[in-house]
Amino acid sequence: MKIWLDGKLVDESEAKVSVFDHGLLYGDGVFEGIRIYNGRVFRLEEHIKRLFDSAKAIILNLPWTQEEVVRYTVDTVAANGLKDGYIRLVITRGAGELGLNPYLCPKPSMFIIASTIKLYPDETYKNGLAIITCATRRPAPAALMPQVKSLNYLNNIMAKVEAIQANALEAVMLNEQGYVAECTGDNLFLIKDGKLLTPLICDGALDGITRAVIIELAEKLGVPFKECSLTRYDIFTADECFLTGTAAEVIPVVALDRRVIGTGKPGPFTARFLEAFHELATSTGTPVA
Repeated sequence: MKIWLDGKLVDESEAKVSVFDHGLLYGDGVFEGIRIYNGRVFRLEEHIKRLFDSAKAIILNLPWTQEEVVRYTVDTVAANGLKDGYIRLVITRGAGELGLNPYLCPKPSMFIIASTIKLYPDETYKNGLAIITCATRRPAPAALMPQVKSLNYLNNIMAKVEAIQANALEAVMLNEQGYVAECTGDNLFLIKDGKLLTPLICDGALDGITRAVIIELAEKLGVPFKECSLTRYDIFTADECFLTGTAAEVIPVVALDRRVIGTGKPGPFTARFLEAFHELATSTGTPVA
């Protein structure tokens, strides 16, 4: 495997970062996860724009242009001969002195991994997930802005641990007010009376790229859509539920906290969105070669 690291492609065994890198020491950095379908990188420009927005939000000045990072990403995919797969693009504050002061890091560091990923077993896409509500809450926007895809993922990891310990593959995370934010790594959507609903960004949801695609598809499919504050009650009483994310794509949910959602099986609206998403994802994107 070839890894793009600070200006050049290197073998996986040579892809190393300093123990003084602030991304490792303090979680000081940002990242993106991106999908490859049929030799095209899906929504690459949108992902890179969000990466730069995240960096700007944490005052991480980047020496590369968005166009350059797009090219480096495509080059990494091509170097690994991937037609389908997953990209993890990470920018850290870089190596510096010990201590929290980010201004003691002379320059940021960037690496790009192009490989594969599989979050959930194949059968869950057919039969749906049974998920739980975890006790771990999403931080308030004043503590950590949910729009920033930072390397501070301990909050999500602890929520994932709760899910695993409860023999579930995923967990719903609430904010401090009790409203649904998102799952540990995915956005959440509901179908209720023929309408598509999803939590507000200000309630703690990430402004996901796949989330945005589903909202676009809702208009094309003629499905009324609304962003609004949601509670567990709304999930319990929904007709359908599904999750979205770059790695997860679109996956149905059939139960929350052992309470059946809808019929207990993936519903027709979920099937329509899943089909429309795969059709779009496999037919559009930035060509690798």
